[in-house]
Amino acid sequence: MTTSVVIADDHPIFRDGLQRTLDEADGFEVLAAGSSAEDAVSLVVTHQPDIAILDLSMPGGGISATRKIAAIANPPIIAILTVSENSSDVADALEAGAIGYIVKGVTASELTASLRSIAAGEGFVSPGLASRVLLQINADTGMSINSSILDDLTHREEEILRRVAKGLSNREIADELDLQEKTVKHYMTAILSKLHARNRVEAALIAHDVWNKGD
Repeated sequence: MTTSVVIADDHPIFRDGLQRTLDEADGFEVLAAGSSAEDAVSLVVTHQPDIAILDLSMPGGGISATRKIAAIANPPIIAILTVSENSSDVADALEAGAIGYIVKGVTASELTASLRSIAAGEGFVSPGLASRVLLQINADTGMSINSSILDDLTHREEEILRRVAKGLSNREIADELDLQEKTVKHYMTAILSKLHARNRVEAALIAHDVWNKGD
Protein backbone atom coordinates (compact mmCIF):
# COMPACT_ATOMS: atom_id res chain seq x y z
CA MET A 1 0.00 0.00 0.00
CA THR A 2 1.37 3.40 -1.02
CA THR A 3 0.97 6.46 1.22
CA SER A 4 0.52 9.64 -0.81
CA VAL A 5 2.14 12.82 0.50
CA VAL A 6 2.22 16.55 -0.10
CA ILE A 7 5.01 18.67 1.36
CA ALA A 8 5.08 22.36 2.29
CA ASP A 9 8.44 23.85 3.33
CA ASP A 10 10.01 27.14 2.31
CA HIS A 11 13.61 25.85 2.24
CA PRO A 12 14.14 24.51 -1.32
CA ILE A 13 17.17 22.34 -0.51
CA PHE A 14 15.47 20.68 2.44
CA ARG A 15 12.18 20.32 0.56
CA ASP A 16 13.88 18.69 -2.42
CA GLY A 17 15.87 16.40 -0.16
CA LEU A 18 12.75 15.35 1.72
CA GLN A 19 10.97 14.61 -1.54
CA ARG A 20 13.87 12.46 -2.76
CA THR A 21 13.99 10.60 0.56
CA LEU A 22 10.30 9.72 0.39
CA ASP A 23 10.34 8.91 -3.32
CA GLU A 24 13.19 6.46 -2.71
CA ALA A 25 11.53 4.90 0.35
CA ASP A 26 9.17 1.96 0.04
CA GLY A 27 5.51 2.83 0.34
CA PHE A 28 5.55 6.60 -0.20
CA GLU A 29 4.62 8.78 -3.17
CA VAL A 30 5.08 12.56 -3.12
CA LEU A 31 2.27 14.09 -5.15
CA ALA A 32 3.34 17.74 -4.91
CA ALA A 33 5.41 20.20 -2.90
CA GLY A 34 4.98 23.87 -2.05
CA SER A 35 6.59 26.58 0.05
CA SER A 36 3.84 28.28 2.07
CA ALA A 37 0.71 27.73 4.11
CA GLU A 38 -1.36 28.86 1.15
CA ASP A 39 0.41 26.30 -1.06
CA ALA A 40 -0.20 23.59 1.53
CA VAL A 41 -3.96 24.14 1.65
CA SER A 42 -4.22 24.38 -2.13
CA LEU A 43 -2.17 21.22 -2.69
CA VAL A 44 -4.24 19.25 -0.19
CA VAL A 45 -7.49 20.31 -1.86
CA THR A 46 -6.13 19.50 -5.31
CA HIS A 47 -4.34 16.22 -4.64
CA GLN A 48 -6.17 14.80 -1.58
CA PRO A 49 -3.08 13.09 -0.11
CA ASP A 50 -2.96 10.65 2.78
CA ILE A 51 -0.46 12.85 4.66
CA ALA A 52 0.40 16.54 4.59
CA ILE A 53 3.91 17.28 5.90
CA LEU A 54 4.17 20.90 6.98
CA ASP A 55 7.00 23.16 8.10
CA LEU A 56 6.17 25.24 11.15
CA SER A 57 7.85 28.51 10.13
CA MET A 58 7.01 28.72 6.42
CA PRO A 59 5.22 31.85 5.14
CA GLY A 60 1.66 31.88 6.44
CA GLY A 61 2.61 29.59 9.32
CA GLY A 62 2.38 25.83 9.77
CA ILE A 63 -0.15 26.11 12.59
CA SER A 64 -2.48 28.21 10.44
CA ALA A 65 -2.13 25.71 7.60
CA THR A 66 -2.83 22.85 9.98
CA ARG A 67 -6.08 24.43 11.20
CA LYS A 68 -7.26 25.16 7.66
CA ILE A 69 -6.41 21.68 6.40
CA ALA A 70 -7.99 20.00 9.43
CA ALA A 71 -11.23 21.88 8.66
CA ILE A 72 -11.42 20.47 5.12
CA ALA A 73 -13.87 17.63 4.51
CA ASN A 74 -11.99 14.31 4.79
CA PRO A 75 -8.69 15.97 5.67
CA PRO A 76 -5.37 14.14 5.38
CA ILE A 77 -3.30 13.19 8.39
CA ILE A 78 -1.11 16.17 9.28
CA ALA A 79 2.51 15.93 10.38
CA ILE A 80 4.71 18.85 11.39
CA LEU A 81 8.39 18.58 10.42
CA THR A 82 10.36 21.44 11.94
CA VAL A 83 13.49 22.59 13.74
CA SER A 84 11.45 23.90 16.69
CA GLU A 85 11.61 21.98 19.96
CA ASN A 86 9.49 24.60 21.72
CA SER A 87 6.83 22.84 23.81
CA SER A 88 4.31 25.59 23.02
CA ASP A 89 4.74 24.91 19.30
CA VAL A 90 4.16 21.18 19.81
CA ALA A 91 1.07 21.77 21.95
CA ASP A 92 -0.29 24.28 19.44
CA ALA A 93 0.28 21.85 16.56
CA LEU A 94 -1.54 19.02 18.32
CA GLU A 95 -4.39 21.32 19.30
CA ALA A 96 -4.69 22.55 15.71
CA GLY A 97 -5.10 19.03 14.38
CA ALA A 98 -1.64 17.53 13.74
CA ILE A 99 -1.02 14.03 15.04
CA GLY A 100 2.69 14.00 14.29
CA TYR A 101 5.50 16.33 15.34
CA ILE A 102 8.96 15.45 14.04
CA VAL A 103 12.08 17.49 14.71
CA LYS A 104 14.35 17.99 11.70
CA GLY A 105 17.71 16.30 11.96
CA VAL A 106 16.39 12.74 12.14
CA THR A 107 17.85 10.14 9.81
CA ALA A 108 15.99 9.04 6.70
CA SER A 109 15.08 5.71 8.31
CA GLU A 110 13.85 7.42 11.48
CA LEU A 111 11.77 9.82 9.41
CA THR A 112 10.11 7.14 7.31
CA ALA A 113 9.44 4.98 10.39
CA SER A 114 7.78 7.94 12.11
CA LEU A 115 5.70 8.73 9.04
CA ARG A 116 4.55 5.12 8.78
CA SER A 117 3.26 5.31 12.35
CA ILE A 118 1.60 8.63 11.60
CA ALA A 119 0.05 7.23 8.39
CA ALA A 120 -1.48 4.45 10.48
CA GLY A 121 -3.12 7.14 12.64
CA GLU A 122 -0.97 6.23 15.62
CA GLY A 123 0.60 9.64 16.21
CA PHE A 124 4.18 10.57 16.98
CA VAL A 125 6.04 13.23 18.94
CA SER A 126 9.83 13.28 18.71
CA PRO A 127 11.48 11.67 21.75
CA GLY A 128 12.49 14.08 24.47
CA LEU A 129 9.57 16.44 23.91
CA ALA A 130 6.77 14.46 25.54
CA SER A 131 7.06 15.60 29.15
CA ARG A 132 7.61 19.24 28.19
CA VAL A 133 4.59 19.16 25.91
CA LEU A 134 2.33 17.78 28.62
CA LEU A 135 3.46 20.50 31.01
CA GLN A 136 2.63 23.08 28.36
CA ILE A 137 -0.81 21.56 27.69
CA ASN A 138 -1.52 21.54 31.43
CA ALA A 139 -0.44 25.18 31.70
CA ASP A 140 -2.56 26.23 28.72
CA THR A 141 -5.71 24.46 29.95
CA GLY A 142 -5.25 25.01 33.67
CA MET A 143 -5.53 21.25 34.14
CA SER A 144 -3.39 19.01 36.28
CA ILE A 145 -3.08 15.30 35.70
CA ASN A 146 -4.30 13.34 38.73
CA SER A 147 -2.39 10.11 39.25
CA SER A 148 -5.70 8.31 39.85
CA ILE A 149 -6.68 8.86 36.22
CA LEU A 150 -5.09 5.51 35.32
CA ASP A 151 -6.83 3.57 38.11
CA ASP A 152 -9.79 2.64 35.91
CA LEU A 153 -7.60 0.89 33.38
CA THR A 154 -7.69 -2.89 33.33
CA HIS A 155 -4.43 -4.82 33.56
CA ARG A 156 -4.49 -5.46 29.81
CA GLU A 157 -5.22 -1.79 29.04
CA GLU A 158 -2.27 -0.74 31.21
CA GLU A 159 -0.02 -3.23 29.41
CA ILE A 160 -1.02 -1.70 26.09
CA LEU A 161 -0.70 1.90 27.30
CA ARG A 162 2.81 1.24 28.61
CA ARG A 163 3.80 0.09 25.14
CA VAL A 164 2.09 3.06 23.51
CA ALA A 165 4.10 5.30 25.84
CA LYS A 166 7.26 3.60 24.55
CA GLY A 167 6.29 4.49 20.97
CA LEU A 168 5.21 1.05 19.79
CA SER A 169 2.66 0.77 16.98
CA ASN A 170 -0.54 -1.27 17.26
CA ARG A 171 1.08 -4.01 15.17
CA GLU A 172 4.15 -4.15 17.43
CA ILE A 173 1.97 -4.23 20.54
CA ALA A 174 -0.14 -7.01 19.05
CA ASP A 175 3.00 -9.04 18.31
CA GLU A 176 4.41 -8.55 21.81
CA LEU A 177 1.17 -9.47 23.59
CA ASP A 178 0.09 -12.18 21.15
CA LEU A 179 -3.10 -10.33 20.22
CA GLN A 180 -4.84 -9.45 16.98
CA GLU A 181 -4.14 -5.89 15.78
CA LYS A 182 -7.88 -5.16 15.70
CA THR A 183 -8.06 -6.22 19.37
CA VAL A 184 -5.37 -3.69 20.25
CA LYS A 185 -7.33 -1.01 18.39
CA HIS A 186 -10.42 -1.93 20.44
CA TYR A 187 -8.45 -1.58 23.67
CA MET A 188 -7.04 1.77 22.48
CA THR A 189 -10.56 3.11 21.99
CA ALA A 190 -11.38 2.21 25.59
CA ILE A 191 -8.12 3.70 26.87
CA LEU A 192 -8.68 7.02 25.10
CA SER A 193 -12.21 7.19 26.49
CA LYS A 194 -11.08 6.53 30.07
CA LEU A 195 -8.24 9.07 29.88
CA HIS A 196 -10.36 11.68 28.05
CA ALA A 197 -7.52 11.83 25.51
CA ARG A 198 -8.11 12.92 21.92
CA ASN A 199 -5.49 10.59 20.46
CA ARG A 200 -2.75 8.15 21.40
CA VAL A 201 -0.19 10.95 21.57
CA GLU A 202 -2.09 12.62 24.41
CA ALA A 203 -2.65 9.23 26.07
CA ALA A 204 1.10 8.57 25.98
CA LEU A 205 1.85 12.02 27.41
CA ILE A 206 -0.60 11.47 30.27
CA ALA A 207 0.92 8.08 30.99
CA HIS A 208 4.47 9.49 30.98
CA ASP A 209 3.41 12.19 33.43
CA VAL A 210 1.65 9.87 35.89
CA TRP A 211 4.26 7.12 35.84
CA ASN A 212 7.17 9.55 36.12
CA LYS A 213 5.56 11.05 39.22
CA GLY A 214 5.34 7.61 40.70
CA ASP A 215 9.01 6.78 40.12
